[in-house]
Amino acid sequence: MRFRQVLGILVTTVVGIVIFFALVLVLSRIYPTSFVHDYQVYFNALIIAIGGILLTNLIAALISTRTKELVGESTAGALSFIIKMAGYIIVAISFFVFIKVDIAGALVAGGFAGLVVGLASQDVLGNIFGGIALVTTRPFKIGDRITVSTWQYGLIAPSYPPKFFSSDFLIPGYTGLVTEISLMYTSFLSDDNIPLKIPNSVLIQSSVFIHSRNETRVIRAKIEVPKDNDPDLLMPRIKEGLVSLPFIKGEVEVRIYETTLTTYIIVIQAMCKGQFEEPLRSEILRTTMKIIKNFRDEKK
Repeated sequence: MRFRQVLGILVTTVVGIVIFFALVLVLSRIYPTSFVHDYQVYFNALIIAIGGILLTNLIAALISTRTKELVGESTAGALSFIIKMAGYIIVAISFFVFIKVDIAGALVAGGFAGLVVGLASQDVLGNIFGGIALVTTRPFKIGDRITVSTWQYGLIAPSYPPKFFSSDFLIPGYTGLVTEISLMYTSFLSDDNIPLKIPNSVLIQSSVFIHSRNETRVIRAKIEVPKDNDPDLLMPRIKEGLVSLPFIKGEVEVRIYETTLTTYIIVIQAMCKGQFEEPLRSEILRTTMKIIKNFRDEKK
């Protein structure tokens, strides 16, 4: 936690305590009731609650900073999250015990109010419990590059007038690096370098594609070739030329996908090293275009 943030919290806390103390003092002069004269109990309880929250945040920030290099940023963030949750619960219980509130009676009496509040704030509670589930199950970690596909935030792919129809499936989703997992939101930095926050209640229901877990991925590319080029001669040439690319891992598949009146369409499929699809496909297509050009020049 930065020094300016800590200083701001401390200043805000001191100002709040001073205002509260002044208000209670004024009320004790105007309304000399037993409740106001017992303000010391409530004042002490408030001090304990504020001090507990500050101490919880400071301990969580300290543990996150100290353990980041030992166990990694993701695990350190999870530890900080759990410490904050446990600290807030302890502070709340301590506050009610200090002001001599019967916890069991309060729970029974507040059952109906809790139901009403729960229904009114179900989205907020869903985000909180979703954040707890993400931290405990850890389907992904901070620093992973993932794609989130969910019906709540669907995307419609733009349509372009193609030369041929494609049977490829487009995954409507948001892709980027995970930067933070908090109580309410999970933060991303998209591939377009735009910050994105998705509510945890939505993310816990989503399909998540984790790109950073594997160093390789299958790349498919299609190219249209005039029919006057013999495929039995051209396709082995393309396969031989693509195997030499440094990011190609394993065999390269080259096959005819479709035909038109004057052309046929070649599909190229290869296992490539890299997380981003577009640069790899671009290099495969550029190399294939050079091979086809050289092949046609040799025929002349």
